[in-house]
Amino acid sequence: MLIFCKNARNMRFSAVLLFTLTITLISSVAHALPSFSRQTGESCSACHTQSFGPNLTTLGREFKLGGYTMGGGKGLAAKAPAVSGMIMGSFTNNQKDLADGTLAPGYNKNNNFSFDEASLFYAGKIYDRVGAFSQITYNGYEDILEMDNTDIRFADQLDLDIPFTYGVSLNNNPTVQDLWNSTPVWGFPYAESAVSQGAGSTALIDGGLGSQVGGASLYTMINNLLFVEAGAYGSFSSSSQRAFGIAAPDRLALNGSSPYWRVALQQDFKGHYFEVGHFGLTADLLPGRVNGFGADQYTDIAFDATYQYLANPRHIFEVKSTYIYEDQKLSASRLQAGDPSNPRTYLNTFKVNLAYTFDQTYGITFAYNHVDGSKGPIIDPTDLANAAKPNSQYFTTELVYVPFGKDSSHLYLMNLRTSLQYIGYTKANGQSSGDQLNNVFMVNGWLAF
Repeated sequence: MLIFCKNARNMRFSAVLLFTLTITLISSVAHALPSFSRQTGESCSACHTQSFGPNLTTLGREFKLGGYTMGGGKGLAAKAPAVSGMIMGSFTNNQKDLADGTLAPGYNKNNNFSFDEASLFYAGKIYDRVGAFSQITYNGYEDILEMDNTDIRFADQLDLDIPFTYGVSLNNNPTVQDLWNSTPVWGFPYAESAVSQGAGSTALIDGGLGSQVGGASLYTMINNLLFVEAGAYGSFSSSSQRAFGIAAPDRLALNGSSPYWRVALQQDFKGHYFEVGHFGLTADLLPGRVNGFGADQYTDIAFDATYQYLANPRHIFEVKSTYIYEDQKLSASRLQAGDPSNPRTYLNTFKVNLAYTFDQTYGITFAYNHVDGSKGPIIDPTDLANAAKPNSQYFTTELVYVPFGKDSSHLYLMNLRTSLQYIGYTKANGQSSGDQLNNVFMVNGWLAF
């Protein structure tokens, strides 16, 4: 493992900013064509509403549904290996200084520049009908190299009277394979600060299993209308997690397989795109990866909806919403902590965001998040003495500038996303005042090449 001091981190981040600024100044128009774009011959704006970032258009969803194998590119660019890179850095200001011991070594209590991550991707067609999105990331905050989001697919179509696509996804994070940005992995916000104090309670399906599990699912899209998916996940062993760079004391272990399912309906009415859906997960977890106390039981039931106005690419409007209900039966955690009782607890999560993008270059997003649940050890299942309601409520505003990635651009070596983000809390972890409330301002730079 590499160890960097604070000065080294700041020097790396300064170099990233200098490189990005230099490219921006020497070229007022540029074309971001990483591996997906080289393969298809399409500009980034064809698949992404803001020309860069996870948020997908109709074509972007079709590309992912088809297993990342869609062609169309020409020349040497289309024949190049499906490899891309990414770097991300940020500056974070917290309303109040963070407490000692809450940040990694080398960071200040406030006003931190951070080299957030550098990633290498294999992203595109592997062979015939098999493609992949696979990411290896250097996590600059934790100073580790780790296996990140991965989705390997086989997809094909049946020759029927109606369009019928079917496929298989092998992936390492529930919802990483999903087509819609209303589900957790690719949901808003698309960039977050590591050097801030956020709300502590999230559902298991909302990022709790990322990179710690492996799973397979079967899916189909019928008549471009009905999407159905079903699969299951199992835990990577401790040795596999160490090999992937993701081993840590707080990593979870599934007791047996964990079923996952997804159903969605979509329809496009002359540029007015609608989607409504349902997804869910059940899981038995071994707290602390320890056998002998039984397992905690989680059931996550979620509903989502998406609206996109895509008739005029100069003015794109979007609304995305998610509701997750989590039922928790924490018998194993309580037994480990010396409490044989087994009350059932729950957690509700509601998210909604509204976005407007002009010319697929300038964007503004407003988001609202609300979390509430029963009084119990949800934030930390082993901390019975300080059990409290996990209720949190906060608002996020983000301004985005993406100068490259359109058809009119001509430099195809990179794409750049810059953003200003502010998060304001009205309640955090059951408290509406005091140390839990700490609003966050972040400046983020995100470069892909």
